[in-house]
Amino acid sequence: MTQQIAADNLKRHLADNSYPGRGLIIGRDPDGGWVQAYWIMGRSDNSRNRIFVCEGDTVRTEAADPSKVEDPSLIIYNALRQTGSTYVVTNGAQTDGIHDGMAAGRSFADCLLEWAHEPDAPNNTPRISGCLDLSGSAAEVWLSIIVASDFGPEASEHRFFRYAAIEPGLGYGITTYQGDGSPLPPFEGSPLLFPLAGNAEAVADTLWGALDRDNRISLAVRAIDGAGGSTFVLRNKHKGD
Repeated sequence: MTQQIAADNLKRHLADNSYPGRGLIIGRDPDGGWVQAYWIMGRSDNSRNRIFVCEGDTVRTEAADPSKVEDPSLIIYNALRQTGSTYVVTNGAQTDGIHDGMAAGRSFADCLLEWAHEPDAPNNTPRISGCLDLSGSAAEVWLSIIVASDFGPEASEHRFFRYAAIEPGLGYGITTYQGDGSPLPPFEGSPLLFPLAGNAEAVADTLWGALDRDNRISLAVRAIDGAGGSTFVLRNKHKGD
């Protein structure tokens, strides 16, 4: 049943959706190993002018053509970082805030309370974040979305989701938008189940193939081994992927 729900979500929310925006998934591969995925999409030339690069245990965005960058503030950032046995993935500068805060002993939620949705009116893009914490006796997965308040964009609502049990071959994911529009409609409801079938390469192929060919920009998949090490698979449209 859960596998069918995940497959339906992949088709409905990604494959049949031209613009779910940026998205992240945390879950387990069929063998029980942990997986994180993050992708970016873009409609404007500034948003599309990006690639993912990997340096050590960090994946960050970088301008594909630095001469064409208009405003780097919301498009250039660290997307995936690791601190000890904690693995963070987000769609913006809050990656570093979570990484540094958790390294200092703060909780995932506490690290995000000081952040607001992105200042890009009229879209008021949500900040989406995820954390896999393997430091305790049992793994914890946290997802967060920060959206503009129902009472006006001068305030934000912080929504958190915690998962202590995820079946192999499945992951929970969240995106910035429900779909295309003007302004772009923010993601609604709880995180969605998605399939994570096969190894990191297979997961990357599935997600990259589901994303709209015109709007997809970059994708990163991190596979975490039993010793806490990471293997990354990247897809970059500007590099012909």
